[in-house]
Amino acid sequence: MLTTMSMKNAYLLSVLDDLKAKSAHEPEFLQAVEEVLESLEPVVEADPRYEQQNVIGRMVEPERIVMFRVPWVDDSGKVQVNRGYRVQFNSAIGPYKGGLRFHPTVNLSVVKFLGFEQIFKNSLTTLPMGGGKGGSDFDPKGKSDAEVMRFCQSFMTELQRHIGPDTDVPAGDIGVGAREIGFLFGQYKKIRDEFTGVLTGKGLSYGGSLARTEATGFGLCYFADAQLRDNGQSFQGKKVVISGSGNVAIYANQKCTQLGGKVIAMSDSNGYIVDENGINYKVIQEIKEVNRARIKTYLDYVPSAKYVEGCSGIWTVPCDIAMPCATQNEIGETAADTLIANGCIGVFEGANMPSTPGAIAAYQAAGILFAPAKASNAGGVATSGLEMSQNSERLSWTFEEVDAKLKGIMEGIYAACAAAAEQYGMKGNIQAGANIAGFLKVADAMLWQGI
Repeated sequence: MLTTMSMKNAYLLSVLDDLKAKSAHEPEFLQAVEEVLESLEPVVEADPRYEQQNVIGRMVEPERIVMFRVPWVDDSGKVQVNRGYRVQFNSAIGPYKGGLRFHPTVNLSVVKFLGFEQIFKNSLTTLPMGGGKGGSDFDPKGKSDAEVMRFCQSFMTELQRHIGPDTDVPAGDIGVGAREIGFLFGQYKKIRDEFTGVLTGKGLSYGGSLARTEATGFGLCYFADAQLRDNGQSFQGKKVVISGSGNVAIYANQKCTQLGGKVIAMSDSNGYIVDENGINYKVIQEIKEVNRARIKTYLDYVPSAKYVEGCSGIWTVPCDIAMPCATQNEIGETAADTLIANGCIGVFEGANMPSTPGAIAAYQAAGILFAPAKASNAGGVATSGLEMSQNSERLSWTFEEVDAKLKGIMEGIYAACAAAAEQYGMKGNIQAGANIAGFLKVADAMLWQGI
């Protein structure tokens, strides 16, 4: 957890102290809030309206939280029960928008942290989307398609009461891919008797968008490329380490390879592989998306590669660029110090909040480039917003059209972050710039709309 030593503003400190008293058992959420509030100090001091109308005190409390039980029947006929969540955090600039995560680690703190981050991320895209997040502690790993279907149907039977194309539009996240979105959409359509753009990440045959699968990984690289170029660097000839091997990691590999980088290490929850010749994203795609196998089977395709048990060690692999794309808080201060000592010039976040506060402090002290997730991994939700537009117009754009719009959005996000940081006296601090630029649009809308 960040300390409040560097934050002096009495209003911000009072908001944070009040939140800590109310949410002491929610460490991930408090970490996300504190990181944002520290960046907002000069903004609050420049405009007294934010304190007068307690905009930040209102912003850190979700507009609505829905928690519910999800009973379902496994293949042996036994009734199982999981918890479901939907946190509808802020709708000042549009309907709630944010993914659903199915993973055993999901709890209210995790969902609130993700939803809070989503407010700023969605604002940065410039698209009219509010912030929300949801999910369940259900683990789809090892479950049959029939079990996943029955769980998704039960989950949506309750969730459908609270969502809609102009109210709240969920998408996928960890554990929720095309299979899960399909089952969720089918149940919504069955219960509500309507075919609408209520979910994004859908299959192409029923309203999905081309380039959505690739969007977060591609968007991460478009953002990183803009930041590198702005600092006299590029992907060309750089060694890249990407944690994870899911959707974001696979397509980050593809795009940074196209931009001239070489991905030499990737991981899953069991361990990591190192291939100094460059990891072929198509092989990882087959292993993970087709075979649903462990990453160590990469050695069956490329025997010269190396596999190491335990995923956290991936940050000991010397690299020029690090792209954490696995999960929150995966890079701590020790791992950050190791990356810096090995000559890393930039960390670009693909997962949500993958760097701890200590790690971020280490990046900043060393002067290396840092792209915070709320800005650099916004490509997925940006393309979800484009999917919503296509659904509303009953149109389908080409891959090239969507990809070009995505590239423009990500380059625009970087420019907005850089400009906001410079405006408030923190030139080059893209973390602060992202928080400020994302905040200003939402806060302005809240001021217009009243208490």
